[in-house]
Amino acid sequence: MRRERELELIDAQAGGDVSRVVTSGITALPGRTVLQKARHLQAEGDALRRLLLSEPYGDPAMSVDLLVEPGHPEAQAGYIIMEAMGYPMYSGSNTICAATVLLEAGVIEMVEGTQQVVLESPAGLARITARNADGRVESITTRGEPAYVAERDVRIDVPELGEVRCDLVYSGAHYAMIDAAEHGFALTAEEQIALTAFGDAFVRAARPGLRQEHPSLGDVGPLPFVHFMGPVRTLEDGTVESRSATYVHPGVLCRSPTGTGTSARLALLAARGEAGPGFALETISPRGNRFRGALLARTRVGGFPAWDTSTTGSARLLARSRLTVDLDDPLVEGEGLAALLER
Repeated sequence: MRRERELELIDAQAGGDVSRVVTSGITALPGRTVLQKARHLQAEGDALRRLLLSEPYGDPAMSVDLLVEPGHPEAQAGYIIMEAMGYPMYSGSNTICAATVLLEAGVIEMVEGTQQVVLESPAGLARITARNADGRVESITTRGEPAYVAERDVRIDVPELGEVRCDLVYSGAHYAMIDAAEHGFALTAEEQIALTAFGDAFVRAARPGLRQEHPSLGDVGPLPFVHFMGPVRTLEDGTVESRSATYVHPGVLCRSPTGTGTSARLALLAARGEAGPGFALETISPRGNRFRGALLARTRVGGFPAWDTSTTGSARLLARSRLTVDLDDPLVEGEGLAALLER
């Protein structure tokens, strides 16, 4: 008897980064909150992440968002984020894609004009403002996990690169924030391979000595991200912008400037006294794609001064597909997926 299962997916992109939103085909996960469901999936069902982010079914540069029932009464839907690095607690680009898919696919009824949506990520509630016109989501502004500076002026000895200085910032995951100019980077498209190689070497050297704890979420895993920062400049029209690049371990350089990377940058600027409430920054990826981040208000995370931030971007749907998973295919981890996929 053939052992085949089906998954329904809607692929979307925000700033060039592709999120594969799994809309059906997965059995209900145990746990009350989305965090509990994500922890279970990570421990018992990681074969799903590996399947959808690996050839021939996917690509490590993509992300996966699994739609699940929320635990919080305010949330209209829940989503678990999966990437090459594992299971981030929150992601700006994935939230933008997931919210757009939920609205444009009719899972959440779309309202013309401005609409408020609340989603539950593993980190907690993401409060979203969608701007809709003619049945399309034109933009998403998401307010997610507070960002805070966890450690300042960390020095890492990296083989063949020497000492690399960074600040460690949490904004849904830990980011090592590195001044690009100190290492000769202008953050252009031509530097993408070199940036990826630098990020890989840095993360491998830095992980053993860096903190993994979050005051309320506990262990959030080893360092997954490096954010290369370009200089901040103000244009004649008052727009403040900065080139940036986000490396995801292992081996991925994001096409977008990333929402959590933008939030981390804002929190670092605030900690340095270079920005305050109402400050807005447009981050520009090496491919020229932009997100807009804003500092909203001061808050605290445990003992750390922190900032609520927002990220604004737009997503476009790329594909609707029904994926066939043959559990007897030698390229599929059939035994790891059998209990997870609906019959």
